[in-house]
Amino acid sequence: MEIKSVAIVGMGALGLLYGEQIVKSCGREDVRFVMDAERYERHKNDVYTVNGMQQKFVLQSAADAEPVDLVIVATKFSGLEQALTEMQGLVGAETAIFSVLNGISSEDRIKERFDDANLLYCVALGMDAVREGTSLTYQHSGMLKIGCLEDKQRPALAAVTRFLDRVGLRYTVEDDIQHALWAKLLLNVGINQTCMVYETSYGGALADAKAREDMFAAMHEVIAVAQREGINLTEADFEGCVQVLRGLAHEGLPSMRQDALAKRPSEVELFAGTIIRLAAKHGLAVPVNRRYYERIKQIEAGY
Repeated sequence: MEIKSVAIVGMGALGLLYGEQIVKSCGREDVRFVMDAERYERHKNDVYTVNGMQQKFVLQSAADAEPVDLVIVATKFSGLEQALTEMQGLVGAETAIFSVLNGISSEDRIKERFDDANLLYCVALGMDAVREGTSLTYQHSGMLKIGCLEDKQRPALAAVTRFLDRVGLRYTVEDDIQHALWAKLLLNVGINQTCMVYETSYGGALADAKAREDMFAAMHEVIAVAQREGINLTEADFEGCVQVLRGLAHEGLPSMRQDALAKRPSEVELFAGTIIRLAAKHGLAVPVNRRYYERIKQIEAGY
């Protein structure tokens, strides 16, 4: 199994970030962004810039798609269902798939639609890419944590790691990829939602006593739910997240705060929504995440 052709579904910050880096190594004809026919007609002649350098990416209508060696799912969660439809023509018997969406549920949705023999699990960390129109800027490309849950997925994992080595994308292979997924969820449930609810930055969420109290309480609710789900998320993971938060730029804004400022739907369903649903299954109370969920829905209703 060798990866030569790549399709990316989603042209947001992460899609463009990985697209640009893969194109530099593989050539533009081996990488394409696939979308529905209407969006393709609207954007097929767009010229993008990445860190000020002009890029002419190859775009393709999903109606014309054929199976590729690797599909990278890089949409927002709100666009996942449409992305799965657009992927139909891209996925063959040997197509590896991984998602860089936040949360812990995109892989389950992919598995429901496609066979999971070549499905990998992935966490994208440490990138600071921001897209404005057709312009992408970033200083840090971050890294991927990838892994698999079943032995049948190991050939796909080996092929993807060889590919990532070839294109120079940083990654680690995780023996316990579910723990890595939950650890990022722990961070996102805390900082993303707190910044949106309190209308603040990374630094503001830590400096404001009430915001900090709520953030830490929401994160501990995640730990309680994770443990009921059989995930060994612990206080050490919480402390690790706090260390990450203290290292972030004081004025920086997480994606949900950016969504609120741009009046876009947020990923609250991935964060509080997930925790509320799983907590109900186990009879756990998650009052802060419930309050966050309700407040964020109020904010979105006011757009």
